[in-house]
Amino acid sequence: MSRHLYLDSSPPAYRGPTDVIDKNAFHKTISVLGARISPERTRVLLKANELRNCLMDLPKIRTVVSDPSQRDGDRLVLLRMSDKADIPVEAQQFLDKEAKGLVDYTVDLDYNYWTAEECLHAFLPEKLREGAPTGFAMTGHIAHVNLNDEYLPYKHIIGQLILDKNKRVTTVVNKLNMIDNQFRFFKMELIAGEPQYVVEHREADCTFTFDFTEVYWNSRLHTEHERLVELFKPEDVIADVFAGVGPFAVPAAKKGCAVLGNDLNPNSAKYLAQNVEDNRVTDLVRVSCEDGRDFIRTSVSRLYGTPFPAYTGPRPSRAQQEKERKQLQKRVAAEGIPIPPSVPADDTKPPRRRISHFVMNLPDSAITFLDAFRGILSDAEDRNLSGTYSEMPMIHCHCFTRELEPEKAEADIRQRVEEKLGHALGGETSFHLVRSVAPAKEMYCVSFRLPREVAFAV
Repeated sequence: MSRHLYLDSSPPAYRGPTDVIDKNAFHKTISVLGARISPERTRVLLKANELRNCLMDLPKIRTVVSDPSQRDGDRLVLLRMSDKADIPVEAQQFLDKEAKGLVDYTVDLDYNYWTAEECLHAFLPEKLREGAPTGFAMTGHIAHVNLNDEYLPYKHIIGQLILDKNKRVTTVVNKLNMIDNQFRFFKMELIAGEPQYVVEHREADCTFTFDFTEVYWNSRLHTEHERLVELFKPEDVIADVFAGVGPFAVPAAKKGCAVLGNDLNPNSAKYLAQNVEDNRVTDLVRVSCEDGRDFIRTSVSRLYGTPFPAYTGPRPSRAQQEKERKQLQKRVAAEGIPIPPSVPADDTKPPRRRISHFVMNLPDSAITFLDAFRGILSDAEDRNLSGTYSEMPMIHCHCFTRELEPEKAEADIRQRVEEKLGHALGGETSFHLVRSVAPAKEMYCVSFRLPREVAFAV
């Protein structure tokens, strides 16, 4: 094969300043040959077997361009070689027959051509290129990265590259190792773009609004959010102990579940209430701002005293409601009939008094709250909690473990859970690996049926 067969489209070594990006320093020209052809004959060259290894194949570069010498006339089909002597004999014979000759053509590549990773590799010292941090997570319009110490001197360059190369991004932040000790959200610094931290994020057909600097949100957990919500039945009541801004609570409510949503962070509770309203599930979610332990201890009694109405079936979407409203208006206008009264909710079904699932998504410390379940069904007011809870709730507790082997991880988690509960877990227990959060740190969700002996402990 010719040495000219594969074109070098890598960016040039960066020679500009190191505190900001000099976009003009990213420029490269590649000389190639173009076969002149009339517009109606270009397809013949593009489909020819004789040229299948000769055509230009650079990403984002058109293979067919206008002939600079006659803009409204012939076209140039670009080849991947710059010297006529490098064209295979069979291809040259075909071009002699079909084309109107070969001309020199220059392909100009600039900053916009290369990816963020390619530009960063041209910018960084060679020893830092492997493992260069171009990956990021998106939350609304914010891209967030976790930079290792060796890349911190280049943080603004990295931020600018992410900003320039991703149209949806308007703000880039670097998460710091500092964590708010009380509410467990990451501190962060702006490294590019506008300091606009209130985001509108879409997930599971829901809209979430929140200030990313004040609450915890992890876009990488969307699969886990969906997995748990899929386990819930529409008629269930969910107690979300550490609800955050609602990634479990709001989708569950849109499914039909009734939800007790709690978070100690007042900003999380504020945005949870806003998201409940924005997603039109205010009748199905009750928001509180309490310590998780207090919430667990009082949730059963609170629900029993003020139950949710029974589930009566899926509610129509906003589009369906609007369609039905317009249809009714047309009927009223056409037939002159009065608008019928709204149909009252079906009150023949018993209200929802039993919590079916507790969600505990605070992996750093959720296990330490499990002792709060001891005695939650011991009733000093002699209510029929035993009958109401003929089936115990499921507990879904997220946690971390340093054990990387599944069997050892499950044993470690089981031991800590049982120690806090003061009772062995039953057969209805499962362990789900959520994600690896560090080289020696895994996030799991342990799901188990609350032991009856724990719930009714005195």
